[in-house]
Amino acid sequence: MTIPIIQRRKIEAEILREVYQSATELVGKNAAQKIIETAVRASSIAQGKAFAAQEAHGTSLQTFVDIQKHWTAENALEIEPERRDATHFEFKVTRCRYAEMYKDMGLGEIGHLLSCNRDGTFCEGYDPKLTLTRTQTIMGGASHCDFKFRYDAEAGT
Repeated sequence: MTIPIIQRRKIEAEILREVYQSATELVGKNAAQKIIETAVRASSIAQGKAFAAQEAHGTSLQTFVDIQKHWTAENALEIEPERRDATHFEFKVTRCRYAEMYKDMGLGEIGHLLSCNRDGTFCEGYDPKLTLTRTQTIMGGASHCDFKFRYDAEAGT
């Protein structure tokens, strides 16, 4: 049984909260945040590879669009579509329950490392032809997150 990603992130955050607190005491806040950032980045790339491995005919922008339902399940994200064509998938997130959850858990200070940090690195594992550009996030205090995914079919060929 697959659990919704927002529930998975909560479980991970409960564990990582303890790691972060211990690491902060042992090596200081900056080093502890770097440890969390590095570990979450590696996990995100691995998760991207795992999702890619499930695509019988290989990955594409469309397969990436199709799996977004996992991140939005349980109304985890409220999204306003902006652009969708053969090479672009762009939208605004106007409500992020991930950000709300991390704040409620007392992890607002590192929420960007636990969640936002994953978005671009997931692409690295899923399909290196897919890149993310984002200039702001709700987690960082903005009114919305601006996701701009681009698929370059010629990249790496």
